[in-house]
Amino acid sequence: MLTTTSDTDLLRQMRGGAADAFAALYRRHQGPLYRFALLRCGSADTAADVVQETFMGLLTERFRFDPLRGALQHFLFGVARNLILKNETAHLRHVVLPNADDEDDGAAQAADDACPLARLLDNEAAEEVRRALALLAPHYRDAVILYEMHDLSYADIADICQVDIGTVRSRLSRGRAALAKRLAGWHATANAA
Repeated sequence: MLTTTSDTDLLRQMRGGAADAFAALYRRHQGPLYRFALLRCGSADTAADVVQETFMGLLTERFRFDPLRGALQHFLFGVARNLILKNETAHLRHVVLPNADDEDDGAAQAADDACPLARLLDNEAAEEVRRALALLAPHYRDAVILYEMHDLSYADIADICQVDIGTVRSRLSRGRAALAKRLAGWHATANAA
């Protein structure tokens, strides 16, 4: 029953003390929020902390959502983005990406039937995209992740990032160009091999 309930109704129920309403909201929004935070900050631990702080703030009403101002998902992306920005410092901007050796062996074993070379190239390409994303300026990274990976509209991204639509368009264009430039060298090397 809770899966068809609107976010606003679930929030109302949650504020009335219904733990299952909070759990439903968490299940509905945790995945996309975590993926955004992970791509945005490059650390699984930090991404998990950001998601936890976002939902705890929603639960305790530290972060007040107004349904008249937009969708809950966009609000949550905005809160997560602000938490990440708050935790970042300009002089300590080092993104640590997970080492391929630290990855779960279960995923590799599940794909044993696939061609080992194809798996290696797919993993290498994904890692290179993560590295290139991590090197983008944060404001470009926000626009690229929200548009390309979460399929949000320019208006939604403008709302989340608290900028106008023209700025979103500019950031998305420049972010894509920077990403393409960073990946061009890798793509040429991968094709030559």
